[in-house]
Amino acid sequence: MEDRRERCSWCGVQLVVPPEAQAVRCAVCLSVTKANLYEPPLTQAQNSLYRAANLLKGLVGTVANNINSLAKSTGNSPGAYASNCGYYSPVSSLPPLPPSVHGRKRALLCGVTYRGKRYKLKGSVNDVRCMHYFLVEKMGFQNDSILILSEEETDPLRIPTKHNILMAMRWLVHDCHPGDSLVFHFSGHGARQRDYDMDEIDGFDESLCPVDYEIAGKIIDDEINATIVRPLPRGAKLHAVIDACYSGTMLDLPFLCRMNREGTYRWEDQRGVSAAYKGTRGGLAFSISACDDNQSSADTTALSGSTATGAMTYSFIQAMQNGNELTYGRLLNAMRHTIHEASTRVRLKGPIASLVNKVLGAGLTQEVQLSSSEVFDIYATKISL
Repeated sequence: MEDRRERCSWCGVQLVVPPEAQAVRCAVCLSVTKANLYEPPLTQAQNSLYRAANLLKGLVGTVANNINSLAKSTGNSPGAYASNCGYYSPVSSLPPLPPSVHGRKRALLCGVTYRGKRYKLKGSVNDVRCMHYFLVEKMGFQNDSILILSEEETDPLRIPTKHNILMAMRWLVHDCHPGDSLVFHFSGHGARQRDYDMDEIDGFDESLCPVDYEIAGKIIDDEINATIVRPLPRGAKLHAVIDACYSGTMLDLPFLCRMNREGTYRWEDQRGVSAAYKGTRGGLAFSISACDDNQSSADTTALSGSTATGAMTYSFIQAMQNGNELTYGRLLNAMRHTIHEASTRVRLKGPIASLVNKVLGAGLTQEVQLSSSEVFDIYATKISL
């Protein structure tokens, strides 16, 4: 019997399966795919339809059961998700997906303030509010196609815990089709840690900090990439707007745009020695982040007056609203100019200004970054959400 060919159940790469093998590991994404026994073409087609029908029936039943269980548990235990020393208890079972998607645009907005903590942020919730208004009023997104996670939400499934953020990420790409436009916005703390699988050229993984990260852990870039980048099908696009420290390559995309202050740029390959697959299933993924992987970002009132906002979120919305037929290159330049102007206004003057600014962190030194699943001309390609 000859070798068979199977599609990887995760990334879609075609695999060669020996006749006696029952499963095969993908050399690209390292996931394991169960091999099907040989069947005549007609039998294969019949069995595929039968399996698809059963899968759909099981999925509907599972979701219905989860909704019923969730309704019962919520009614019996109203305090199950109550805050405990600033943290939120994880759910005991897999929650149902949020409401079904409407239209071809959807967005996930996460704002984490870490209230009650010494490292709390003031502008994260304001960032999410501003982004929601911008997407609905200016970009044509429907309210019920936008999922917001913040500590102000009353629904326990919309508190920005690690579990809820990962579930919301899966919702974002669930049943994604060609033509869909997805937005992922995160405003909160970012971090970096040693990379042990050798897929980072700088030796560090970047990570997002959910509200319960001290207990549940951070969400590292490998996990973000696997959840919202790799499933993206051909014809679909994802824009991530990450307002956090150390966020330059937060989506772990293959290519980073290195731009100098004159606007000249080059693409830098971010694939490490392990050659781990970091791309999509044919779709386009872009990440616009607050700063480089070794820089920090800031909350500031210098941009909007008395209201604290993330410098990056504010500059992104301002540039998008002020620019017609905006290209990615013009967007980056406009955002960097806005943040530089704010930094100039914030800095103190006088003989001890440099010392005070260094101690108080008054200046904004972050440089907005762009990474992508593909290399392209940033001054010829227009951005469209």
